[in-house]
Amino acid sequence: MPAPSSVPPIRIQAVHEREPRGAGAYVLYWCTAFRRTGHNFALQRALDWCRELHRPLVVLEAVRIGYRWACDRFHRFLLDGMGINASRYRRAGILYLPYLEPGRGAGRRLLAQLASRACVVVTDDFPEFFHPLAVQAAAPQIPVRFEKVDSNGLFPMRATDRVFSTARSFRLHLQRHLGEHLEATPKADPLAGLRIPVLDRPPRGIASRWPLASQALLGGNGAHGLEHLPIDHRVGPVPGVGGGAQAGREALRRFLDERLDRYVCERNDPDADAASGLSPYLHFGHLSAHEILAALAAREGWTPRRLSTRALGGARGGWGFSENAEAFLDQLVTWRELGFNYCSHRDDVAELSSLPAWSLATLHEHARDRREAIYDLAELEAAQTHDPLWNAAQRQLVREGRIHNYLRMLWGKKVLEWTRSPQEALATLIELNNKYALDGRDPNSYSGILWIFGRYDRAWGPERPVFGKVRFMSSRATLRKVHLKRYLERFGPPKT
Repeated sequence: MPAPSSVPPIRIQAVHEREPRGAGAYVLYWCTAFRRTGHNFALQRALDWCRELHRPLVVLEAVRIGYRWACDRFHRFLLDGMGINASRYRRAGILYLPYLEPGRGAGRRLLAQLASRACVVVTDDFPEFFHPLAVQAAAPQIPVRFEKVDSNGLFPMRATDRVFSTARSFRLHLQRHLGEHLEATPKADPLAGLRIPVLDRPPRGIASRWPLASQALLGGNGAHGLEHLPIDHRVGPVPGVGGGAQAGREALRRFLDERLDRYVCERNDPDADAASGLSPYLHFGHLSAHEILAALAAREGWTPRRLSTRALGGARGGWGFSENAEAFLDQLVTWRELGFNYCSHRDDVAELSSLPAWSLATLHEHARDRREAIYDLAELEAAQTHDPLWNAAQRQLVREGRIHNYLRMLWGKKVLEWTRSPQEALATLIELNNKYALDGRDPNSYSGILWIFGRYDRAWGPERPVFGKVRFMSSRATLRKVHLKRYLERFGPPKT
């Protein structure tokens, strides 16, 4: 019995097709990826069930210990968001359960215990990192209807079965079909004016066995409260960069007010730093692509009717926005959701097997070429190469959890050049990116990493050692093309 839905059916997938349990005490929303209370189709779907079944909502948002690369940086960013969510759910009268796992395996059976008393369980449909396996492992423990909902981007992942091999081919498809999916957008605030039954305390035995994160921990600063967790404390929070929907909206406001108007001219200029800075908030689900589009639309008086009906495949002119906004939307929608398209249809997103045939062939042909230099993972992580520009980019990654967009491409190309094989280069890039980057472990970040090796690209000439026909980049050319004086001063070697 599907509930009357305010969510497009193409975004809903039943993990198993059981009937809702009429005797259940509540609807359970297991929030794992879309960690926000607005512009969230999954939360919206759970509330649809609450209204249909006349039951309260329980929201479980947990942070596990056992995920790879768990560290203070990612934990703190998540907890910042949970603090904002706790406040918003409290005001709406929703029972919110923020759980921070204190040790490996301590949270085992929490979801099962909550599901055992639920009518329906709804969760987030995110196609990468631990999320698909977590849903698969949870399914046998959930005795009621179990749904996952896609609120990743503007274009539903299951709106096509095709895996696109280039940005242009995907852009053409979006220009033909995206408009129909913009007619149904998630509610900006699905909790506003909410009228559903209220549950004021956790089910019996839950809080005693799985103590909830305290308000002090959720509202803490830096690594406060994380010292005793078995996670990597060497990767600390990024100073001045907090997580959560409120911080994401403030970052969006600053971008629109201060940098959007110079986006085209200065996005590739590290000294200007005109990039949006929104990718961490998108990755952790604190900000939605729909919310970003709505903010842009309000700023420029745009409506979906201004979308071009001509599918030309170009990066500009299809939306009906200003030049700067169109350039930004091509990154937000075309390039970001190209990664979601791949992850939702194939399971080798982090493997060389995902590369086009021409790239695999040329990399194999040049795998034994002599390298200019060879560095191991420890040397690269410590920014101990002969190249000052590469070292600066690596220091930015370690300190700030990001690399300037243009330099991130160069950073990856040099690792391919300085490691013993493409396989070692890929493993090194994944390790460094996912260990430090706030937007790592994401379909979009894997797109960027594999682009280094030729995914979504074409063959280039002249053929070069190591790279073969894969696109080549050099620090020398980069120093000529973009302004780097302030960047190199900022991320230069530590002063002694």
